[in-house]
Amino acid sequence: MLSEFLLAEMSRLGAQGALPLHRQLYEALRRAMLDGKLGAGERLPSSRDLSQDLDLSRNTVVAAINQLSVEGYLASRVGSGTYVNDNVPRATPGRTARSSGGQAASPQARRLSTRGQALATTYCATELEVQPFTPGIADFSAFPVTLWQRLQNKHWRMTYPDMLDYNDSGGYAPLRRAVADYLRVFRSVHLEADQVVITTGTQQSLELCARLLADHGDTVWVEDPAYWGAVKAFMATGLSLHPVAVDEQGINPSTADNAKPPRLIYVTPSHQYPTGAVMSLPRRHQLLATARAHDAWVLEDDYDSEYRFSGPPISSLEGLDTDGRVFYMGTFSKVLYPGLKIGYLVVPKPLVAAFKQAHYDLNRPGQMPVQAALAEFIEMGHFASALRRARQNYGERRQCLLEALKPVLRDTPEGPSISGAEQGLHLCLRLPPDVNDHALAQRLAQQGLTVRPLSAYCLARSDLSGLVIGYGYAPLADIERCGPLIAAAVRQALGVS
Repeated sequence: MLSEFLLAEMSRLGAQGALPLHRQLYEALRRAMLDGKLGAGERLPSSRDLSQDLDLSRNTVVAAINQLSVEGYLASRVGSGTYVNDNVPRATPGRTARSSGGQAASPQARRLSTRGQALATTYCATELEVQPFTPGIADFSAFPVTLWQRLQNKHWRMTYPDMLDYNDSGGYAPLRRAVADYLRVFRSVHLEADQVVITTGTQQSLELCARLLADHGDTVWVEDPAYWGAVKAFMATGLSLHPVAVDEQGINPSTADNAKPPRLIYVTPSHQYPTGAVMSLPRRHQLLATARAHDAWVLEDDYDSEYRFSGPPISSLEGLDTDGRVFYMGTFSKVLYPGLKIGYLVVPKPLVAAFKQAHYDLNRPGQMPVQAALAEFIEMGHFASALRRARQNYGERRQCLLEALKPVLRDTPEGPSISGAEQGLHLCLRLPPDVNDHALAQRLAQQGLTVRPLSAYCLARSDLSGLVIGYGYAPLADIERCGPLIAAAVRQALGVS
């Protein structure tokens, strides 16, 4: 009987969530039609009868019927009543929708594409992102939250209508000028403000470059070991990954690598991710010459250049480029907070118009009031102040972690070494190749400490072992307490008493 089915379905829907009664009845009637309990051309009971049978108000019943009529499930005939429309689809054995019992269709029917499966199961951020080795703690104590809220409120109060729309100019002009001034002075990037495109971060910058500079199946050289986010971005855009080994001077293409000409070359020259290697000046010139020989574009990811703890900042690779083939990208997430989701891409002049147009068409950029707040934050000197405070805090944490790891380095002079500690928010503890870094990371995880095995970042190599240890979000007290635990676990893995 229809009323019994509707009552049972409404009871199930009501138990699942706070759906209003008219919506419960709408869903129940729709399910009755889709499952064939109400056949095509069948007359629906009157709203008065349904109201009595279901113990609902007539307004509730009328609201559900009206919605179904608007969506084409029901048709009213003057003086005759309301009928199920003839074009309502019927459930079939191969149907992918959920059945009335709420069971999902077969996995085969809902299968991901080959690329989707790869994206969902390989190089996952939860396994590779360098977070604090004391999990569950995100420390933003160096960020001036109150000041930031005040600036955002100010710009929301004075926002003009065009600030609420999409933006097709590459971003808020004062922010692009502020970024250009900063990069010109501190990163030796040769640019004008018009070359800056504001993005939601490095991932969007990478995807934009991949889509506009390469075709499906083109080869992209990536460092090995590699940054997982870049690997995912290139996989998602259909490029063919070619790993190129990294040594202590950065990416080091061999004769065999050059036999696989790239369309794009992705590098992190100032602080290689994850080893921390700094690309030497000869290697930089060599890379630019290689790119010129292959007519390739170079994507320079300067993801944590603000945090240099030993010596002056490393100048950008773009500053050496005389051909206009380097795309420089960075982010504010490391200095301010990750959820800000604002980054920047410096585009060679001949391609600026094309990139702005494609960025607008593909991504519909916005968030102009937030960009305006950030521009003022920079112009008033708050960014520089926040950076100084953060650099001091992170420098203390870095030094504390290095002190905790010293016993490992002292007791085994030909074993472990540390790379990448001069810059950034993580360091790499390099271990002998025969040490199982996955097992070591799992052993530390059992103690509540999150570190990453270096070998997990490798694409084609099998000669690297180590631990990638983040300290940016870990409070100093936790580093003092947990750093020695990491050292002890490493010594045990090395067989040192």
